[in-house]
Amino acid sequence: MNENIEIATETIQLGQFLQIANVIETGGMAKWFLSEYPVFVNGEREDRRGKKISIGDVVEVEGVGTFTVVRES
Repeated sequence: MNENIEIATETIQLGQFLQIANVIETGGMAKWFLSEYPVFVNGEREDRRGKKISIGDVVEVEGVGTFTVVRES
């Protein structure tokens, strides 16, 4: 299932994105989550919580789902 996640800015950090997408509860969980679970940004494995995610990027969290970043309307 592909879910659209709206952001108000041009970019967002991966850790913040995971929180907005309700994958993690707090931003502090991002480092641990990324070390334990495979996360892919545009098909490439990513483990940096500070990785910039932009409008149009696709984030796949194994076992959770696929998310597309869209501009907030």
